[in-house]
Amino acid sequence: MQKVKLPKLVDPVKSAILRSDYRGVILSSEMPRLLGSVADIAKEVDVEIKFAKDEQGLSYFQGHMACSTSLICERCNEVFEHPLDVSFCFSPVQSAKEEVEDELPDVYEPVEVDDQGEINLFQTLEDELILSLPIVALHAEEDCKQKRDKMSFGKIEPADERPNPFAVLKELKRD
Repeated sequence: MQKVKLPKLVDPVKSAILRSDYRGVILSSEMPRLLGSVADIAKEVDVEIKFAKDEQGLSYFQGHMACSTSLICERCNEVFEHPLDVSFCFSPVQSAKEEVEDELPDVYEPVEVDDQGEINLFQTLEDELILSLPIVALHAEEDCKQKRDKMSFGKIEPADERPNPFAVLKELKRD
């Protein structure tokens, strides 16, 4: 099957009724926030999406994304490869109010549709990729040039023993 460029705007309810499947790519140049979060990224992000309805009649779409990125290690400041491999499962909602989110089963993440009932697929998937990035980008310890024994920057002086401010209450209790 040939990979094609995915549509930017999708109506998830209509796509669920039609049981649409998409297998394609999103150009990483169309994800500016993700580009700003990584040192480098592959030209294309591989995406598979399946739209369907569950037993309760809820529309949902689930899928998988994969691409390779390069991050900067916070320990040694060197670039290292970090593959992204993300699975997702969303259900469209009209508004992002808490009552609507409480009605959805836990397996679905709510995604808000616009006034025409569509979602910006690129933005939604970009959010998922950003959330899958590590909070602190670090090499594996054995691969990092900065070794553990060289990460100490001086000695910590022991804290002074201060009297307990509640010791006075102990004397009042004795009476």
